[in-house]
Amino acid sequence: MTLHAFNKICVLGLGYVGLPTAAVFASRGVDVLGVDIDQRAVALINDGKVHIVEPDLDILVKGAVAAGKLRAKTIPETADAFIIAVPTPFTDGKKPDLSYVKAAVESLAPVVKKGDLVIIESTCPVGTTDQASGWLAAARPDLSFPDGAGDAADIQIAHSPERVLPGRVLIELVRNDRVVGGVSPRCAKRAAQLYRIAIEGECLLSSARTAELVKLSENAYRDVNIAFANELSLVCDALDIDAWEAIRLANRHPRVNILNPGPGVGGHCIAVDPWFIVDSAPDITPLIKAARGVNDSKPAHIANSVRDAARGKGTASIACLGLAYKADIDDLRESPAVAVVVDLARSGDLTLNVVEPYCQELPGPLQNQPGVTLTSLETALQTCDIIVLLTDHTPFRDMVPDDYPDKTILDTRGLWK
Repeated sequence: MTLHAFNKICVLGLGYVGLPTAAVFASRGVDVLGVDIDQRAVALINDGKVHIVEPDLDILVKGAVAAGKLRAKTIPETADAFIIAVPTPFTDGKKPDLSYVKAAVESLAPVVKKGDLVIIESTCPVGTTDQASGWLAAARPDLSFPDGAGDAADIQIAHSPERVLPGRVLIELVRNDRVVGGVSPRCAKRAAQLYRIAIEGECLLSSARTAELVKLSENAYRDVNIAFANELSLVCDALDIDAWEAIRLANRHPRVNILNPGPGVGGHCIAVDPWFIVDSAPDITPLIKAARGVNDSKPAHIANSVRDAARGKGTASIACLGLAYKADIDDLRESPAVAVVVDLARSGDLTLNVVEPYCQELPGPLQNQPGVTLTSLETALQTCDIIVLLTDHTPFRDMVPDDYPDKTILDTRGLWK
């Protein structure tokens, strides 16, 4: 079959990865349809606006919509290529939840046609892309798919995980290398053709299963390294040593590069992806499980430290600075900062003045909690006796702890060290 051009792309999932991806392709002159079940997000995008915080994304979306290259709907249409960028959370038992991916794949069944390309960008357990090929094959027996037909398939299916940093998504989408794994070799080559429209980085071709494991490995590696720093910070607390000073001095060794500790690990990737590896090989992943345990336990340690400080000072008034899982974004997914405040709120006897400059309201677990209020930085600092820095947002960086000699300060990020 002759490979045709990609005149129209359909991106399913318009979140922190899907919307920037759609906007970047649209900025290259490709007609892009974005699909999301969130009607509010769809309406905002069609009005040239965005529903997430990411530098310059609003400008890119506004321009793409004005140029007629980007629009949004709640259901997919025919296209030459489909990119799936929906969430892949885990269940309460730390098992992968593929319901969003499966729903997205199955929504394509009525519109896919011979010659189309389907790419899954959602982070998935190994074998998910092969499964997706099977799901589509079951729904469209009139077409052939690569899980059965290999390179001769009517539909090409690949996996190419995103590897971008919130706050730099538009830059890294274009510049970063991409691992492109196909269910068959031809699938990988076809997917690489699509990405070369928009990216400057190298397309590294492999199998879908390898590409799936590569993304999980990248985040599990980071999780293990963060766990070492967080565990070291616990040791320093127990021994009354400044963790950031100890790490700074240790890093003067030419072959040591310890990360800085924090209140835990958040975001949809590092806090989630290692569990996908554990689920695939539970009996041979003790290190990955141990790292997850260290990082998941850190918020409770921070909350207990705050309670100890409150008892020692004889106060109940606390300023909690930040809810997002990292600086200068609005993403609260798996945020350890949220976990700390939720833990403190359960005490029932503390007044928590929460400052989160990128949110207009408290997240669900904190709504209607007695004593928990979303407020301004100025108000929180005026009314509190204890300041707890949980997220190192830019508005907090100019604070000088010496300006508050009568307040107890707990800096979980080392921002003011």
